[in-house]
Amino acid sequence: MAKRDFYEVLGLSKTADEKEIKRAYKRLAMKYHPDRNQGDKDSESKFKEIKEAYEVLSDPQKRAAYDQYGHAAFEQGGFGGQGGGGFGGADFSDIFGDVFGDIFGGGRRQQRAARGSDLQYNMDLTLEEAVRGITKEIRIPTLETCDKCHGSGAKEGTSAETCSTCHGAGQVHLRQGFFTVQQPCPTCHGRGKVIKEPCSKCHGDGRVERYKTLSVKIPAGVDTGDRILSLIH
Repeated sequence: MAKRDFYEVLGLSKTADEKEIKRAYKRLAMKYHPDRNQGDKDSESKFKEIKEAYEVLSDPQKRAAYDQYGHAAFEQGGFGGQGGGGFGGADFSDIFGDVFGDIFGGGRRQQRAARGSDLQYNMDLTLEEAVRGITKEIRIPTLETCDKCHGSGAKEGTSAETCSTCHGAGQVHLRQGFFTVQQPCPTCHGRGKVIKEPCSKCHGDGRVERYKTLSVKIPAGVDTGDRILSLIH
């Protein structure tokens, strides 16, 4: 099956500028992303097509080659052997990092450096708030070191003991025929320590849940499904 014209895929004219390309990609990719259309093969196929078109048209050199030679510029290893496809297992933040970076501040590199345990907070806005922008305060749960056991997880006056099964390694080795398989210790669950008398406040976890108030600035012009990335300190 012949490939569709990349400009047609994104619904753009050949004179579209960089901002128009990003805007079209963001809108279509949000609509057809596999995470939002699980099990829908048609949406997955469209998403791949959209991403391939964006990767070519958003790159000045690739776009120039495409404008001159069309899809032939990327066939048989042309242009570095990359046809612009292959999103693989990329997650939402990687795919939209360059798009949202322009809108909300902070590019893909910042997102990767800050990657950790993520929290998602769904927020409803009035039409006026979405159009004009607003700063909202939200309460979010975070985990902090337990002030009773100081993070040890053990009851006051006691301490965690070295696991007798793995001897503190957190891993055990099992022989299966000619092979040796390493897996987390079933006794301490990979911690290397066993808490016989857990802290009454954190129940042996070493951390307790606290709530923090976070001010989130919503920029003007946000749309349904948009995400705003914020770092919690």
